Amino acid sequence: MQTIHVAEASPETAVLVDGGVVAAVGPYEDLVAVRPEARVRRWPGILTPGLLNPYAPELLEGMYHPDPREAEGFGTEPIPGERAQRIFRMDPSRRGASARRGVQRMLAHGTVAVAGELRSQAAADAVRRAGLAVGRRPDKLPAGPSFSPAPLILLPGLAPGGPARFAVFDVPDRAALVRLGPSTCVATVIGGRLVYRAR
Repeated sequence: MQTIHVAEASPETAVLVDGGVVAAVGPYEDLVAVRPEARVRRWPGILTPGLLNPYAPELLEGMYHPDPREAEGFGTEPIPGERAQRIFRMDPSRRGASARRGVQRMLAHGTVAVAGELRSQAAADAVRRAGLAVGRRPDKLPAGPSFSPAPLILLPGLAPGGPARFAVFDVPDRAALVRLGPSTCVATVIGGRLVYRAR
């Protein structure tokens, strides 16, 4: 089934998705006129091509992402550095689940692509299963590993025939996205699938 995604602050860049591919990009009224039978998903804010996070190794291999059931012992925030490595050494099976939870955090920040050399199979598998694109690390990296790296690295614009991979942020424009950061993400779509939706 075809789906039109439209964000209220950027109706001129609505996206018609057919399976895992972008069928058309344009004003919402034009897409609805051509495909009136398509399902419509309406979002607040702006629809963008999504973000590249260049810190995949640091975030997925260098940090431990606790399970919510571990909150009493580990808290709820990612654990970096040597403490994370001690947790992995104690129980190597935690690597895969931690990487999957790390990927979920990325998706919740509008990340649709990652960069950096992943050395563990667990992290590489988590990235592949989520459908995240893998790109080249920029020559000049944003300041420090973060789920909200600054400056943000937006992917090139969406085009018909390209992969249906994008994110929606609840902000009025791109300047506000830069100012407020990607924690404003309300939806992330990869391969035409809604892989993250804010509650």
